[in-house]
This record gives sequence, C-alpha cells and structure tokens, in this order.
Amino acid sequence: MKLPSISLNSLQEWKELKRFQELDEKNKSIVFYSENEFYTVHFEKLIKELTNIHHLTICYVTSSKTDPILNSDNDKILSFYIGDGITRTNFFINLKADILVMTMPDLETFHIKRSKVHNVQYVYIFHSMVSTHMIYRKNAFNGFDTIFCVGKHHINEIHKNEKKYALPAKKLIEFGYGKLDQLVDEANNKKIKSVKKNNRTILIAPSWSIDGLIETKGDELIQTLLDSGYNVILRPHPMTYKKSQKIIKKIEKKFQNNRHFELEQDIRNSNSFFLSDCMISDWSGAAIEYAFAFEKPVLYVDTPKKVNNSDYKNLEIIPIEEKIRTQIGAIISPLELSNLSSKIESLCLNNDQNKKKIEAIREETVFNLGKSEKHGVKYLLESITKKNEE
Repeated sequence: MKLPSISLNSLQEWKELKRFQELDEKNKSIVFYSENEFYTVHFEKLIKELTNIHHLTICYVTSSKTDPILNSDNDKILSFYIGDGITRTNFFINLKADILVMTMPDLETFHIKRSKVHNVQYVYIFHSMVSTHMIYRKNAFNGFDTIFCVGKHHINEIHKNEKKYALPAKKLIEFGYGKLDQLVDEANNKKIKSVKKNNRTILIAPSWSIDGLIETKGDELIQTLLDSGYNVILRPHPMTYKKSQKIIKKIEKKFQNNRHFELEQDIRNSNSFFLSDCMISDWSGAAIEYAFAFEKPVLYVDTPKKVNNSDYKNLEIIPIEEKIRTQIGAIISPLELSNLSSKIESLCLNNDQNKKKIEAIREETVFNLGKSEKHGVKYLLESITKKNEE
C-alpha cells in the first residue's frame, strides 16, 4: 500500500510551526499573523514602534513564502512561514500567546478558530477604511476581542451592531490607519511626484467581484480613455488576478503594445498613485486611500454594490464607501462612459477646491493621522502589562 506523500512545502511549514511552539513564552507575548505579503503594510509601523522604539521581541507568522518580513534583519522580529493549509489551522487552534494581531476577518466563521488551549486576546486591524456592515460578512468581527478602529464610522457601526444583535461588547480602540500614514509619508518624500507629462494619467484601481468594473467594463473603459488621449495604468485587485485571470490576460494582450497603457502587477508599489492625476474605481477601499493620501480626486463608475451582508440595511447606517463618493470625487453611470473625459477634466481642473474638501473629510474620518502606531502600541503594551500582573 502506497503511503500519502508529504510535500517539501508541508514539511517546512510543520517545522516552522514546531519552531514557533517551542519558543519561550516571553517571546510570544505579541504575535502578528499575515495572510500574505500584501497585508504586511498594515503592520509595518506598529512593528517598528514595538521593536525599534520599545525594544520588544515580537513574533510574525505568515502564510506567504514571499513575505518580505521573513527576510528582515531586525533581530527583534521572530518570523515563521506556515502556509495556508492544515499547518495554519493547527497554529490557530493550538496558539499559546497573549495577543494575536491580524487583518483577516471571519475568525470563528470558517476553519480559522480561536485557540482551544490558551486565553488569547484577538486584535483586529482593518486592511481597508470601508464600513464594517456591507462589504464584510455579517459576523466578520464577532470572533475578536478588540478592534483597532479607523475612525468614528467603525465605532458607531460596531456599537449599533452589538446592540441590535445582543452581542458581547468588544474593546474599540481609536487607532487610525497605518497604511494611510505610510502613504502620506511617501507622498511627502517621493521624488517622482514632480514628473511632467503632456497628457493626464488615469489610474484604474477597482475592487474584485463577479460584476465588478474590470469584469464588466474593463476593456471598454481602457479603450475609451486611450481614445481620449489619456495615459492609462490598470491596477487590478490581487483577487482579480486569482479569480479573473482570463479577463486580465485578454486586456493585456489587447493593449500591451500601446505605449500609453501599463498593467501594474505589484500592488506593493505605489508609483502609480504618484504618477496619476485621477483614479477611476468602483467600491474599492483603495479609492479612499488614494484620495486621503494624495489629495487627488476619484471618479466612481456606479457598478452594483459589493454586498457580502444582505442584512446591512438593518443598521440604518449608510456605509462610508457609499457616503463618501461625492465628497472625494464624482460618480458616473457605466452606461455613460462616453462622458468620461468631461467628468475627469471637471475633477482635475478643480484641483485646489478638491484638495480642501478631501483634507476636511479626512480629518473627520480618520483617527490619529500620522501617529496611529503610537496609539496602537500604547494599547498593546498596556494589555501585556495588565496580563503580567494577573
């Protein structure tokens, strides 16, 4: 009888898990878990503050072999690769740590569960500034003890959801958005933002869904922009590369020889944010990041809403990703793409006015701009101190 083979990858993942589990408990007080390298940015400033300023040793566990933190030379970061299969499932249910910080929602909803062997505090950090009740699943945050909130909208939504469905109250921390802080830092320091161009550059950066912008109007949208004399950068969502590969390949084949078209495949690279004059999006949280970090307008193509919670209207709160669209840009029907150019020019010509509006909205929307990591670390350290005193 032939025994099932164990892949080298699986063997490596189990070895890494064992190495993590054998660590001294004092080095597992704060553990970060990352789904893949695209989410690293949400932890970076927090980790630097903990390790470089407070000299604390932390653990960083990732499901991505190409996560850059695996190669960090920071000796205060103990990193581990566990993949996204059975080793990861085992990591979660047998976790012994004081705090686990993660950006992956739906804890306890599917196969990723809370620890069965230790009283771990689970802290959620948002990987988008959008609201909690439409794009996310209904129970996306119920498995967490603590939520690092981006702004007042998150606190209001979570409080109302807890009250409506008689849920245990979570600790809601006025945190902010680390990725935005990092983008603002880059915007202030980046040299390429002063590049001169003859034509405007338009960045297309939508979310992924079956009836999303790329899936339904991608080809037509790009062609219309190129025909209007714009430079076009297409920046698909990581899930689009996974779920809509055929569409991306078709677009790439059609436009690859056009020198005014560029397909951006590494979303960790933010150059397109600097080079562009305006973003075209649908329901993507990246649109809010773009507007708030670079004070540039967004043109929203009004595709169907991205709804993963059919009961979202029960909260009677308009999601911020819907409410904010006319405040940081404008909306166009997918049936009116022939009017793209006039909409874009109207937004870009009122640049100074747009900047003032965006600055005001950003101030109202986001906690602790430029210093979110200070507030996050303060809470984490206080939690560890309290735990040690018990």
